[in-house]
Amino acid sequence: MREKLFELGLDVPILPTTAVGSYPKPEKLERARLRFLKGEIEEEDLRPLEEKATREWIEIQEEVGLDIFVDGEMYRGDMTAYFARKLEGFEMSGLVRSYGNRYYRKPIIKGDIDWAASATVDYWSFAQDLTDKPVKGVVTGPYTMMDWSFNEYYADRKEACLALAKNLRKEVEALVEAGAKIIQIDEPALSARPEELSEFARDAMRIMTKNLDAYFITHICYGAFEFIYPQMLELPVDNFDLEMSNSDLNLTKLFEKEPFTKDISFGVIDVHNHVVEDEKTTEARLERALQVLPPEKIWVDPDCGLKTRKKKEAIEKLKRLVSAARDTRNKLE
Repeated sequence: MREKLFELGLDVPILPTTAVGSYPKPEKLERARLRFLKGEIEEEDLRPLEEKATREWIEIQEEVGLDIFVDGEMYRGDMTAYFARKLEGFEMSGLVRSYGNRYYRKPIIKGDIDWAASATVDYWSFAQDLTDKPVKGVVTGPYTMMDWSFNEYYADRKEACLALAKNLRKEVEALVEAGAKIIQIDEPALSARPEELSEFARDAMRIMTKNLDAYFITHICYGAFEFIYPQMLELPVDNFDLEMSNSDLNLTKLFEKEPFTKDISFGVIDVHNHVVEDEKTTEARLERALQVLPPEKIWVDPDCGLKTRKKKEAIEKLKRLVSAARDTRNKLE
């Protein structure tokens, strides 16, 4: 798929490095966000803090040496609730336990879903103006939005998912129009019900990506991939961003049986613990990727977003993956 990147005017190296989406938020911003949710301040009061944090993470990505940036999602809380608040037809529930001791307000579909205005373009443009490196646009996908919401309006899961796809497509169109050339559609829930992949999840992704001039990534994590591979390769995207290290690279065994035919953002950093991997570990993970995949198809990144890590940990983990990619790239030359 490197040809598509070149057609879009993007000159990326072999084994390009990137991040999945989120970074840790400063404590001051976290406190302000809690005040906003309690109704004590207005949304516009958050903007200066969000911009400051976004600028800082762009600078960190420059210093670390990533090839493809993200805006860091300083303006988002939960990945589903954020978009639900921006779409018509949703209400918010009380707190629902997600995993561990993490909770979020689960969206409820109460009426016709309708996209009124972009939820990401303003922040993506702000971040892109701060760097010459490409910044990914990141949108939560329709299947995950459907699966992680209560549906009290549409006839079934399929109808809700396709309604979300038709409206979230408008978000993707807005990003493309603004100049985003790499767009990531987050679908962590994709393996929740494997039979729905062919029933309608694939159709929903087609709605999201068809006839748009961009390089598309879908991020899937927490996945029981063995139940959807290789069928998931039918999704109309260019790149799969997959959680690899947290599962001890077990997915590579599937690649040996059924070749992986798309580009892959290969997670060489486990984001679920506080341990910063040493260089030997990250390079070994990347070497394993190269045993089953050609180097021109591999991107290098963490397993998932880094927002649950401390800032110093996140930075050190980014440094490790950049170092592993650089050293491996040098060996290939």
